[in-house]
Amino acid sequence: MDLNFVQADNSNLPKVDALMVAFFFKNNADYYAAELKHVKTTMSGRESYGDDAIGYVQLHREHGLCTLKCKMCPEHKVRSKAYNVTMVINENESEIISCQCHDCAASAGGCKHAVAFLMWVHRRSEEPPSTSVECYWKKPTLSRVGTTLKYITVQQMSKKEVPHRPSTSALYTDFVLEAKKRKLQHCELIKYQDDFKHSNVMRYSLHCFIMDQPPKIQADVDNLVDIMKTTFNRAAISAIEEATRMQYKSSLWYEMREM
Repeated sequence: MDLNFVQADNSNLPKVDALMVAFFFKNNADYYAAELKHVKTTMSGRESYGDDAIGYVQLHREHGLCTLKCKMCPEHKVRSKAYNVTMVINENESEIISCQCHDCAASAGGCKHAVAFLMWVHRRSEEPPSTSVECYWKKPTLSRVGTTLKYITVQQMSKKEVPHRPSTSALYTDFVLEAKKRKLQHCELIKYQDDFKHSNVMRYSLHCFIMDQPPKIQADVDNLVDIMKTTFNRAAISAIEEATRMQYKSSLWYEMREM
């Protein structure tokens, strides 16, 4: 820990509200000059990265200024040296003076580690007050992957406990029955039912035509050809020709060109 700094916890962190965050980004062109839609900035501030990558948070207050420092684990090379990020806040004016990463190559132009730390402090400010004290001077969770922490399960990735619901097919059965009642043709789930039949030109596709036949017919080539001769009459061929006139621009054309 640096000289005159103390460990950060949920009782001594400075408040960073949404307006402070908005004014900081507005006054720092490094974070929006490259793209006006802020796609990369939004991704950098996501909770799934910052909450696991940030650790060893410390702070120091002097003359109305609060200086926060943290260690941030790299997103991809989690075993590499952590980056040092510093943020300075004017608590009297409710203003973020600066937020900068000192180690990564992109730090001069506003890197994602600075954004992640800023949004991490903002999320801590939005949390409801707690009677217990949570210390933030701890090793980042992400940096333990591959050492003491060999893997993270899906359940551990969620902060909220997901209730266990018993497996049942009632909803599936009700959905299939309702879809058949409404004669839905564009639902992928319905297409895998044994009694499904295409009602449009698609039923003339060689693949669909064969799959619609009973197993006995599918195994007998002569019977299959005889049925095809009676099915593909002039009316059917005319309907296929009209539906596939756009050729390669029509998805149906790729199905029918085998005929």
